[in-house]
Amino acid sequence: MGASGDVANATKKLAFLSSGTPEAEEARLRLVEKYGDVPPEEADCIVALGGDGLMLRTLHSYMDSGKPIYGMNRGSVGFLMNQYRESGLRKRIAEAKASIIHPLLMHATNVHGDEFSAHAINEVSLLRQTSQIAKLRILINDQERLPELITDGVLVSTPAGSTAYNLSANGPILPLDAPLMALTPISAFRPRRWRGALLPDAAKVRIEVLEAAKRPVSVVADHDEFRDVAYVDVEMDQGANLVLLHDSGHSLEERILREQFGY
Repeated sequence: MGASGDVANATKKLAFLSSGTPEAEEARLRLVEKYGDVPPEEADCIVALGGDGLMLRTLHSYMDSGKPIYGMNRGSVGFLMNQYRESGLRKRIAEAKASIIHPLLMHATNVHGDEFSAHAINEVSLLRQTSQIAKLRILINDQERLPELITDGVLVSTPAGSTAYNLSANGPILPLDAPLMALTPISAFRPRRWRGALLPDAAKVRIEVLEAAKRPVSVVADHDEFRDVAYVDVEMDQGANLVLLHDSGHSLEERILREQFGY
């Protein structure tokens, strides 16, 4: 489904998903009674009722479907969600602004030689597992850029995820349509003044764990965690197009822009 003209068609068959909290489940039952409900596989649009955690899980679950996702906040933060209203839902969806998000694709190999892969819509984070600080080597497009980063961790963020963990780690906020990724250290000790880098979204990032047996490191792609990694490769998956719908005047681009001005 495209990002504009096909959005109106998304109102035909709706699937309602909830986070399972009492508030979200009550909302789902009321909306199903009002608008009907079909299985997500048959829906033209999936309506997610909860917080940002549910939105991320829904995007992961239907990543290959091409179905647009329209979220309404029945959770706590709700940065990715629209305001909850029961009336006029089909009209809101038909008039919604579509944002296209490309996730990161992570490949990791642990110290035993086992290989793992996962997508990340927000970020891929490497984190020390014990009291021993991590030592990491960073290569961009097979060229060494940082021979040794002594740190609690490091992350690679998408523009959509730049206002999440990346921002909390003092990383830059990226406009949603910027062809960039943010590479941000987490409590770096050496080099102490290194604050990270902005990378083209075509870049291939490799992060190698130095002294992996003594200083174990885990990698987390959104909510998928793999422990005792030896090295991790991260790149933007340009072939995966995730479609988020937001009410007119409250697009994801607008929300990210407002974050840069502190409101």
